[in-house]
Amino acid sequence: MSILIICPNRESKPWLDDLTKVDPSIEYQIWPNVTSKDKVTFALTWQHPEGVFNDYPNLKCICSMGAGVDNLLRDPYLPESVPIVRLVDPGLAQAMFEYVCSSALFYVQNTALYQEQQAKKIWLEQPTKSLSETTIGIMGLGKIGEHCATQLSQLGFKVRGWSRNLKKINGVTSFAGNDQLLEFAKGTNILVCLLPLTEELTGILNLRLFKSLAEDACLINVARGAHLNEDDLIEALETNVLSCAFLDVFIQEPLPLEHVFWNNKKIHMTPHSSSITNTQAVAPQIINNYRLMCNSKPLLNQVNVKQGY
Repeated sequence: MSILIICPNRESKPWLDDLTKVDPSIEYQIWPNVTSKDKVTFALTWQHPEGVFNDYPNLKCICSMGAGVDNLLRDPYLPESVPIVRLVDPGLAQAMFEYVCSSALFYVQNTALYQEQQAKKIWLEQPTKSLSETTIGIMGLGKIGEHCATQLSQLGFKVRGWSRNLKKINGVTSFAGNDQLLEFAKGTNILVCLLPLTEELTGILNLRLFKSLAEDACLINVARGAHLNEDDLIEALETNVLSCAFLDVFIQEPLPLEHVFWNNKKIHMTPHSSSITNTQAVAPQIINNYRLMCNSKPLLNQVNVKQGY
């Protein structure tokens, strides 16, 4: 039996090195240089080529290299009988919180406006809100969303959360389901998207939602690019429905050079770098799931394919 690593758009060596440190007795193969397809029972992957898993007749488990599995589930040739697991890394949640927090503070303290004033040599104090006067709305209260919501609440922000099912989190006012979405948005100053990407949630960041937010609200999208209706964002920024947006994810990555976002001063972009999986931290988790699979025991962090996460 062997573990196959498939990540055509990532460097495989750090994964191989850290997995080998945890268990050097396991045979590892790197796609596309696979010498023995029959031996592959476990696949570790990110942005795999469609249909590639059907080349391995003894495959028993597919593991995403991150917390998200939307790329996996979009594969129309995904073998239905093979369970999918994802990685849960506490470091990912903390890194995401730090990204969201820094973006929120940038907005609250009017940093962009002060940068513009500096460029024009303007000395003018601008009004700012205190954290206790600022409401942050977190869309998606999974492990990462809950961590962000809790930490932001402890900093002094007013925090509310929206999810599929109602959650009870200390310091967080919770809303659930489509019926409560606009109620959740009402009065929100900073909207943070941490949702999983499903068909139902595609395009949920749209003009209707933006218009329900507080005046001059801010958007932070660190989930997936397809959550955002890009045309609606541009309209919301041009009409001052939103004051700014922080985007770490995009429908097409890397973002095409001709894309309108590049030249919009109200959009602050990063190249899908808000939180990056620490291979050393998650390698034991991967090997643990591999061993559970070998012993026909329940897997950790198994994905509900119907729900999409």
